[in-house]
Amino acid sequence: MAKALTRSIAATALALFAACTPAATRSADPGELRVMSWNIQAGGRGIDSIAAVIRAHDPDVIGLQEVDVHWSDRSGFADQAKELASRLGMQVLFAPIYSNPSAEPGKPAREFGVGILTRHRVIRWRNDSLSRLSTQVANPVPTLMPGLLEATIEIRGRPVRVFTTHLDYRADPAVRRQQVAEMLRYLGREDVPSIVVGDLNAPPNAAELIPLFTPLRDAWGTGGGGLTYPADKPTKRIDYVLISRHFNAVSTVVPASTASDHRPVIARLRYR
Repeated sequence: MAKALTRSIAATALALFAACTPAATRSADPGELRVMSWNIQAGGRGIDSIAAVIRAHDPDVIGLQEVDVHWSDRSGFADQAKELASRLGMQVLFAPIYSNPSAEPGKPAREFGVGILTRHRVIRWRNDSLSRLSTQVANPVPTLMPGLLEATIEIRGRPVRVFTTHLDYRADPAVRRQQVAEMLRYLGREDVPSIVVGDLNAPPNAAELIPLFTPLRDAWGTGGGGLTYPADKPTKRIDYVLISRHFNAVSTVVPASTASDHRPVIARLRYR
């Protein structure tokens, strides 16, 4: 099973890189970059609606959560990662959390996970593992599973590490606490410009998230607002752009959108 998953991930990577090439970098302040995090709810109200919101804000890097790739009827078995890349003229990286064989022989694996879209050169990337409670088995126990996408991207001549992930949604914080500890080990050295985005499924004052705020800062800051869920009338701030000491947040916004059940978070960052 592990070998099959590794082959599936490798095949997905090769297919996506072959199909999607980065668009030319837009003219912009060389000291600034725009970063978006968005849980797209398996395409929400349609992949065209998701693409339209991203296009309107023109980010350099987008971290996505809840991405379907041939997953199920709910998304028409579409490859949402590839479709978004095609619509936006961006390169895409897709990191499955789940990779299940298709019920039909010869059909691609059914995958669900996280992704990164960017218009810039990807130097390297990998799909790291975190402890998870699988939604695919009965009575799950915490098990290391993929789904922490880590990419080093050259943005206007500077390498930046970008991570995107989706943490456990359950009320009990125990698994999220373990996931945060594992994320910090992957984050490692604090002298490398790093950005972590994702649906962390907990508010900024949650005890299990506090360790993240030592090597990283919340681009939103410490004020109120920034609510992202549910999208129609948000009451929770659970989606984040976290930045290393190499960046200052010029502005961070949560645009109103019901294309997904989450609103996106967009941060304009400047190198310090």
